[in-house]
Amino acid sequence: LEFRRVLFRSQEINAAKATVEARIEEATAALAGAGGSSAAPSDLTLPGRHLPEGSLHPITQASRLITRVFESYGFDVAEGPEIEDDWHNFTALNFPPDHPARDMQDTFFIEGADEEHGGILLRTHTSPVQIRVMEDVMKEGEPPIRVIVPGRVYRNEAISYKSYCLFHQVEGLYVDEGVTMADLKHILHAFARTLFGEDVRMRFRPSFFPFTEPSAEVDIWWKDESLPDGGRWMEILGCGMVD
Repeated sequence: LEFRRVLFRSQEINAAKATVEARIEEATAALAGAGGSSAAPSDLTLPGRHLPEGSLHPITQASRLITRVFESYGFDVAEGPEIEDDWHNFTALNFPPDHPARDMQDTFFIEGADEEHGGILLRTHTSPVQIRVMEDVMKEGEPPIRVIVPGRVYRNEAISYKSYCLFHQVEGLYVDEGVTMADLKHILHAFARTLFGEDVRMRFRPSFFPFTEPSAEVDIWWKDESLPDGGRWMEILGCGMVD
């Protein structure tokens, strides 16, 4: 009985094999017939199909545009560490240990301290690079200095649709003889026209920053027909004469 079962299974396997072989022969014949048809052969000289490329992140696009604007006015690009010491981030920028302005920025402090420069932290602005650039220049010579400093900064703020603990900033520094507030307003106006259009409306409001005097905040008019006044003022930057 067991021998008969094995024999029956062998017969099924042979039948399945014959079916598979027959289908392969049919497919081979069909392909051969298609190859011999009167259809025009593919043009092997045609270029390959173009695959769509990814786009740059909006932050990258904005950063490159801002950089091009200032480079056209002779500014160089400087970089600095994102992990800073207290001295470069605060003290050298006129933030003494008990200065209330320190409370304006909730700082991410890293455990451990540097004996010379105090606590170690994630930089709260790109302004520490101002100090590093001026230190390097004074080692090698004297001003003029004309740089911008794009980069990431960190503040321990509440997360919302318009606020995050990490954001991007572009710092500008111009040190030379005879530089006035008029020069500052001119370069910022040129910057705003490039980014927001030739008809951009701007205003300067007096403000306070520990490391500039006088200081100002700059707004542009944001058109919005849904608002009663047809728009509103939107702050885009802070500025001032380096103190």
